[in-house]
Amino acid sequence: MRILLITPPLTQLNTPYPATAYLKGLFLSQGHEVRQVDLGIEVADRVLSQPFLESIGLKREAKLIEPVKRFLRGQDDTLAPRIANRSLLPEGKRFGQLDEDNLEWSFGVSGTTDKAQHLATLFIEDIADHIREHIDPHFDLVRYAEYLSNDAPTFDPLYAELQHAPSPIDRLMIDILEEKLSSFCSPADNHQYPIDRVCITIPFPGCLYGALRCGQWLKAHTPAKVELGGGFPNTEWRQLDEPRLFEFCDKVVIDGHPEAIDHCPDFSDLPLDKYLSLAEMTNPMHRLWSQGRWNKMVMAQGCYWHRCAFCDTTLPYIGDYHAPKATDVVDRMERIVGQTGRTGFHFVDEALPPKLLREVGEEILRRGLAVSFWGNIRFEKAYTDELCNLLSEAGMVAVSGGLEVASDRLLRLMDKGVTIQQTVNACRHLRQAGIMVHTYLMYGFPTETLQETVDALETVRRMFDEGIVQSAFWHRYAMTCHSPSGQHPERYGTRRIGAMHPFCNNEVDWEPVDGGPQFNYDIDAVGAALRLATYNYMNGLGLEQPVRSWFPIRVPKPRI
Repeated sequence: MRILLITPPLTQLNTPYPATAYLKGLFLSQGHEVRQVDLGIEVADRVLSQPFLESIGLKREAKLIEPVKRFLRGQDDTLAPRIANRSLLPEGKRFGQLDEDNLEWSFGVSGTTDKAQHLATLFIEDIADHIREHIDPHFDLVRYAEYLSNDAPTFDPLYAELQHAPSPIDRLMIDILEEKLSSFCSPADNHQYPIDRVCITIPFPGCLYGALRCGQWLKAHTPAKVELGGGFPNTEWRQLDEPRLFEFCDKVVIDGHPEAIDHCPDFSDLPLDKYLSLAEMTNPMHRLWSQGRWNKMVMAQGCYWHRCAFCDTTLPYIGDYHAPKATDVVDRMERIVGQTGRTGFHFVDEALPPKLLREVGEEILRRGLAVSFWGNIRFEKAYTDELCNLLSEAGMVAVSGGLEVASDRLLRLMDKGVTIQQTVNACRHLRQAGIMVHTYLMYGFPTETLQETVDALETVRRMFDEGIVQSAFWHRYAMTCHSPSGQHPERYGTRRIGAMHPFCNNEVDWEPVDGGPQFNYDIDAVGAALRLATYNYMNGLGLEQPVRSWFPIRVPKPRI
């Protein structure tokens, strides 16, 4: 069987999303002929080109785009001084938002590569803004027509858009898809595409429109069976009741191909030299995520804890935990290094299991490998001084993990399985071992009081002040229909409101059991204050200020 695997626009531009690489490894083991295409990087490369930019009137940018791409690919670092001293690139709206003092504080003296990457990224974003405003309203560097797919209760707006003629970016995408299909052809095929099956992964809402445009064209021009799968369908389409979707595909795959995780991903036919290392933000974890050609890989399937109340633990991709042998993990790492020539790994696990992580670290050291890796963990007591030092020696450079609500009462309520003190100890041990720490934080969990939110910010302030976290991000709690808090809301003093939808179903509305408002204070103002304070903490600012000073509303003093 001839199979084509597609990642539609757009996920991220610095490295391939791993879904198709895992599927390719599985299908090759079954004897199929398999190829894969990342239409995100292919479309971005075609859009960010001299011919296309000249065709839309960006003549100054067109002359510079190829050198800038070479720089962002790590192929010409000598451009860094000229970009960093701001003598080379035309500066649009994005540059008008720059704070020069903060720029110098973040990146050091003129001429540094990091500063040049940030400025080159602003140049690319200015181009993307122009395309979105004047050429194609769907276009963005990390998503495509996301507004049509995000929390969409019905298919109507997206379906209506798909009845229109393809946009200029759509046409570029289809041209590239045709070129990739032609690689299957031989003279005997008489220009008919001899493809049996096309699998399109849809990891995020910002990939759905591109996936359906591809499916629309494939069903009109090829005999292939078109299948849609990935993270978005697995969370949003479990209650799907929309027959029109099958005008664009033949099958929606839910919880399909779990055995793919047991095979080594195969990145060998992806255009690894085209990926761009962007530096949009100064947040160190976001920069790690978007800069560099990290090999994305899964260490263990699912989450070994799978109990947190806010998480979609009822879904197999989280709830069905399976860990391979450490030797198998490191074997795959060595094979991937051979495919890509890159020794950095981003493990995309829900939560790296400490026991397996230790064994992998020991195996890396036993083999004498020089690799770097990072991923998501749970801040638990297993992260002792000894383990963190071992992991650092093996190549761990960073971790992210959920501190969440920074309240022991709420951590117990959500069944997080850790305490604040355990989290602080784990972060301290990781930092002492030289491993960067990013923490995810949550506000607005059911029954959370304003006092607990202020206490949480004080905990975060102290952790930044001690230097045991370098990066953090707050997000507002969202109840989902696949989480314990969504399936059993009464346990959290809430009830779900609203009906299920025919198209997308994930986040659900809720209210306290008494039917009153969710909060008796301005939750949006609180969220803005939390983000502002933490942004300043990441830049070493405001750590001496009382946490109450960040809030535009009256809040109590912290109790800790």
